[in-house]
Amino acid sequence: MMRSHTCGELRPTHAGHHVELCGWVDTVRDHGGLIFIDLRDRHGLAQVVFDPRDSQEAWDTAQATRSEYVIRIAGVVEPRPADMVNAKLPTGGIEVRASRIQVLNRSQTPPFPLDDEEAGKVAEDLRLTYRYLDLRRPLMQQRLAKRHAIVLAARRYFDRHGFVEVETPILTKSTPEGARDYLVPSRVCPGTFFALPQAPQQYKQLLMMAGLDRYVQIARCFRDEDLRADRQPEFTQIDVEMSFIEQEDILTLVDGLVASICEAAGRPVPSLPLPRMTYAEAMSRYGSDKPDLRFGMEISDLSAIFRGSAFKVFAGAVEKGNVVKAINAKGLAGVPIRVMDEWTVLAKDAGLAGLAFIRVQDDGTWKSPIVKFFSDAEKEALRAALDIRVGDLVLFAADAPDRVHTLLGRLRLLAGGMAGVVKDDTFAFTWVTDFPLFEKTEEGGLQSMHHPFTSPNPEDLPLLDSDPAKIRARAYDIVLNGVELGGGSIRIHDPAVQQRMFQALGIPDAEIEDRFGHLIRALSFGAPPHGGIALGLDRLVMLMVGATSIRDVIAFPKTQKAMDLMMNAPAAVDARQLRDIHIRLAGIE
Repeated sequence: MMRSHTCGELRPTHAGHHVELCGWVDTVRDHGGLIFIDLRDRHGLAQVVFDPRDSQEAWDTAQATRSEYVIRIAGVVEPRPADMVNAKLPTGGIEVRASRIQVLNRSQTPPFPLDDEEAGKVAEDLRLTYRYLDLRRPLMQQRLAKRHAIVLAARRYFDRHGFVEVETPILTKSTPEGARDYLVPSRVCPGTFFALPQAPQQYKQLLMMAGLDRYVQIARCFRDEDLRADRQPEFTQIDVEMSFIEQEDILTLVDGLVASICEAAGRPVPSLPLPRMTYAEAMSRYGSDKPDLRFGMEISDLSAIFRGSAFKVFAGAVEKGNVVKAINAKGLAGVPIRVMDEWTVLAKDAGLAGLAFIRVQDDGTWKSPIVKFFSDAEKEALRAALDIRVGDLVLFAADAPDRVHTLLGRLRLLAGGMAGVVKDDTFAFTWVTDFPLFEKTEEGGLQSMHHPFTSPNPEDLPLLDSDPAKIRARAYDIVLNGVELGGGSIRIHDPAVQQRMFQALGIPDAEIEDRFGHLIRALSFGAPPHGGIALGLDRLVMLMVGATSIRDVIAFPKTQKAMDLMMNAPAAVDARQLRDIHIRLAGIE
């Protein structure tokens, strides 16, 4: 071994020990004849002292070293003088008096500072171009170590519960999963393509049909879709499937997993079982199927108050079967007109005619152009329903429920952030259940809200032919602080129901056979009732370590344009490679 200890493990109890350390030079300081080098590795920082009286040769070499040189030193551990102890460092009570130094490799001047505070100000594209340097930062290494701890905790948890980890293929078949596939041309079968898996969905169901009743995988997935802070073209999920279970079994299992992960991440372990609400409740109260429960400002239904009201805008909405709802943005009566104008634009973007509001002045009066139309009884009912007080801002929306929920859900998040009531150090989990089985496409057709293998609620199965939009799915999502961590469902295990599901989605019989014939056949050979879930590992780690982007918890991520700036990928390939896979490039604008 080139080193006897790591830089972060030395303590005063090591005083008098001869040690050998390896690492990167963090800083070099010349203090009147003594050279001090802070030596850094993944485990921490150790101060090394070079004194020409101990070794002139070592002192000369130390004086010539620069930041990010890779060196190896040998010396004796000494306690620091009492007035020189650095309480901020675990190794701050000792230093190593060096007798020997070897420069293992020199370094050019890095293109940006590698200390956490300064590097955080550097453009992300530059950090991604030199990602191997960015990863030297203690913060980045701590995040990757925390990711490892979370994965290890998950694997141990599933092992204790009788799961078997199985790897599923990366080269597979293109099937509709909700996003574009990444395609891989086949050299040996000209004109055909593999697809990279958007998820191991069909494979894990096939494993259930194979009798492997408890499957788990830390699975790599690929989706060719527009990116944002919490999306990557390739990502990792904790993928789970179980046989002979009900929905409650999945939720209980994942509750325990969440507790284990929080413990491994050093976060407070939540009380179990985790809270639960239906999709309808989440949309009605929070305007989102991934509600942020760290603060209140819930949406209140005021339709009954304004039925037959003199204020015709609200009364007319109720008469048409629509709703009147509002949120009380506590303490935001002083929001500038500029912000209200921006929020009005949001209302129009959501399809509403505008945004009604009331500002509650310091003297208790209600300032609003609509208040004059309210009766005293309506005002009192509003005051009670919304707990209206001095300094509050009430935001109203009247229209179809989906439009109202969309708008007020967005305004709730904006108002919560502006009011400063969202606590970043709080973890608020919830389950959302009973999603719709289908959702409308832009063309007016139907598509699966989750995927076409999701089981309908048995009570709603008769609606599959007559009114499919009303069918509830046996589907569930787990949400943390307004971020969807993962989702799953009980699967269809009856081949006849699966065939009807494909038909309801308008998939032609020939396409069903071509894309899903293997699954239909497998279901016909005695498929057990089964279900599962997939948790986004990258998002989960991001939230556990307090990062704001999943790129900060992935070793080598892509940019928002799906590019690897370090490797300069994607890149052109030579004509011979294209010829081997039977591809000719058309003109590209």
